[in-house]
Amino acid sequence: MNAVKPAAVKPTSMTSLVTCLWFDGDARRAAEFYASVFPGASVGDAIAGDDAGGEPLTVDFEIGGTRFVGLNGGDQFTFNEATSFQVLCETQEEIDYYWEALTTGGEPGRCGWLKDPFGVSWQVVPRRLIELFADEDPDVRRRVTEAFMPMSKLDLEAIEAAATAR
Repeated sequence: MNAVKPAAVKPTSMTSLVTCLWFDGDARRAAEFYASVFPGASVGDAIAGDDAGGEPLTVDFEIGGTRFVGLNGGDQFTFNEATSFQVLCETQEEIDYYWEALTTGGEPGRCGWLKDPFGVSWQVVPRRLIELFADEDPDVRRRVTEAFMPMSKLDLEAIEAAATAR
């Protein structure tokens, strides 16, 4: 006879949400890399693993107030573009900084996308682009899209020029 399970009660609050990133032995190096790139980022505790090479099983780190755990899980899984992190920038200088920092040892992509040295996908995007995508004028949205689609690193001045072109 099957027992009937009681309905789960939805909690009234959530304690926390932490993103776990699976690395192939590079969790500490990745955490230290991100801490060097992002202002205010930090590397926290590490949990020792059974690895004779001395690499920890997990490494905690924080970027922009968001907690992450890097897991040295082996080579079974790799990162892909299905998951990416957006870095919203206010100025071209910020775009240039994050683009250069994250692509060093990684690879540039199209439309502001890139892979860092660990294969994690990022989008380095001017906040203004998001605003322009929401413009009520479809011609502005079209011109902005046509301008940024062929770009690798995004050029805020060229995007703004496309938005105001007539």
